[in-house]
Amino acid sequence: MSQDELKQQVALAALKYIKPLLQPDAIIGVGTGSTANFFIDALAELKHDFKGAVASSDATAERLRGHGIEVFDLNEVSQLAVYVDGADEANRKLELIKGGGAALTREKIVASVAKMFVCIADESKAVETLGAFPLPVEVIPMARSSVARAIVALGGNPVYRVGVVTDNGNILLDVHGLSITNAKEMEAKLNNIVGVVTNGLFAQRAADVLLLATLEGVKTLTVINTSAGSGEFY
Repeated sequence: MSQDELKQQVALAALKYIKPLLQPDAIIGVGTGSTANFFIDALAELKHDFKGAVASSDATAERLRGHGIEVFDLNEVSQLAVYVDGADEANRKLELIKGGGAALTREKIVASVAKMFVCIADESKAVETLGAFPLPVEVIPMARSSVARAIVALGGNPVYRVGVVTDNGNILLDVHGLSITNAKEMEAKLNNIVGVVTNGLFAQRAADVLLLATLEGVKTLTVINTSAGSGEFY
């Protein structure tokens, strides 16, 4: 089974998972990226079952509108029934690295107002320790060099993503060489660097559910024992 087939499989599983939440007045959040695109295409079949969506990027908004799904500005919405998005990495606590598609800031904002965050991914994204995938950090352009020096001091190797400008008009540094054992702490440290808009660690607001496509089918993973600080897949 190809990676695209796995992505399509998990997108359909996500649609089935969230279907009970699709009430006539419900507004849902939709992420960005190749797996999210498969979900959007599947979501079109149920577009009459809910009110509309909030998009995490201009590209997602365009794709939703192309399917006849109404797109709302987040400022018009007090809460989202659910947020569905992919990930570049996910650990056992369902903490994520996101931002490969350069939409991390808007994704994090949309996720923050959702009652439930459903992450959809294929099994290649499941890791024991975050950081093999370079961690994206969105930065105000004038602060690129100063932020990079601060990241080096934290043990990372920041690389400027040349030619990429976010929907917010900022640039990205992809941080290599990190082995992130305390994602919440690292998320806070990076966000405290002057000039950083946000970073691609979703630890303060991790996923509630991870739907993971495997060759044996889609696994539904949640976290237990989070109060003890050691989440386990269930």
